[in-house]
Amino acid sequence: MFDHLDPVILARIQFAFTVSFHFIFPSFSIGLASYLAVLEGLWLKTGKSVYLDLFKYWLKIFAVVFAMGVVSGIVMSYQFGTNWSVFSVKTGPVLGPLMAYEVLTAFFLEAGFLGVMLFGMSKVGRKLHFVATCMVALGTFISATWILSVNSWMQTPTGFAINAAGQFVPAGSWLDIIFNPSFPYRLLHTLIASYLTTSLVVGAVGAWHLLKDRTNPYARKMFSMAMWMAAIVAPIQIFAGDLHGLNTLEHQPAKVMAMEGHYESHPDGAPLILFGIPNSAEKRVDYAIEIPKASSLILKHDPNAPLAGLDTIPDNREPPVAIVFWSFRVMVGLGFAMLGLGVISLIARARRSLYDWPLLHRLAILMGPTGFVAVIAGWITTEVGRQPYTVYGQLLTGQSHSPLAAPAVAASLIAFVIVYFAVFGAGAWYLLKLMGHTPQAHETEPPQVPIRSAGITPASALDGAPRPAE
Repeated sequence: MFDHLDPVILARIQFAFTVSFHFIFPSFSIGLASYLAVLEGLWLKTGKSVYLDLFKYWLKIFAVVFAMGVVSGIVMSYQFGTNWSVFSVKTGPVLGPLMAYEVLTAFFLEAGFLGVMLFGMSKVGRKLHFVATCMVALGTFISATWILSVNSWMQTPTGFAINAAGQFVPAGSWLDIIFNPSFPYRLLHTLIASYLTTSLVVGAVGAWHLLKDRTNPYARKMFSMAMWMAAIVAPIQIFAGDLHGLNTLEHQPAKVMAMEGHYESHPDGAPLILFGIPNSAEKRVDYAIEIPKASSLILKHDPNAPLAGLDTIPDNREPPVAIVFWSFRVMVGLGFAMLGLGVISLIARARRSLYDWPLLHRLAILMGPTGFVAVIAGWITTEVGRQPYTVYGQLLTGQSHSPLAAPAVAASLIAFVIVYFAVFGAGAWYLLKLMGHTPQAHETEPPQVPIRSAGITPASALDGAPRPAE
């Protein structure tokens, strides 16, 4: 039934599906780990119980998100050996060590302190527990650093040579590989996106509970903190995105051409196409709504600066324009919507109506999931815009695939879809249930002493319950 399908396309769909599911969880856990460190630090500094109760509230959510991120991430590495074994053989000498460093530094750090963070508050000192929380947050940052270094090298490969076997091998300093040209910009843009995504989720949860009870101190505190974060970080993210775009123009011009919808070169200034329907067959954007010379102004800071178009790229080396064109606009549009939410929250704060403006609260709830949509749209822009290469300009996607028949890839794709929607759908439902629970004083903690399933039950764990007869 699947014999007529292209196994490379199926493998790409499978990787896109699994990475999209996976990327949701790290984009949340990176920001949430830092938020937990901030909450615990504020509790230690001020002694206010509201910070401790919010810490315990979000700690339970973090545990579920972190677990789902780990499980979904394991699948990614297996696909390198199943669907993309040729890619693994060719790039392994460069990318293998970087991924190993991620495990040795970040994952071990997270695993070593995660148990203390989740269950050790009543078993270790306050300062040691805070150190554990900070180490988990640091681990998520280091993990993102290594993974984004790997991805950035695939986008802008440097510091390599190709040996007689056709493999990419290090040539010179490893720093040239790790700190490749697009890595600093991609790291900054992705980390800020994670913090912004987390602030929108926290703000949505706070807004939800404010609509039910605007006097709830926990809802007020988390909503206020989230809106401060959105108001401060959203403009920084737009600036970081602009820097990332300029770097992409320098090193991956075909991707920017697809993002802008520039099928033709513009020697006297390129227009900014706001909306339209890319028509790759006719090499134009139909029904284009554009601002004359604005693209040259943004990308070159000169409205009359020339910009090359896709007519300078061979047809078989062009990225899929329609996908990149629209995913980029979804990301940018949501970014400005986040900026708008931050500005409105500042207006509400100035009017002393931050907790008494139901329209703002409903808007915050509506914006809650947009961070996830934006990061996935950004990821699609990055990865689809790199096509038709897995290593930009060096290794074609069609040359990276395992020698598998279409039915085999299709069967595993169907299995992934079924399992992912079942497992992670249930996980997402449970997360929503946890978030729907109203934060309260003295959030539930693990018992101070172990409760035995047999034998004598420790008296301190009975909480006043009658003791069994002697």
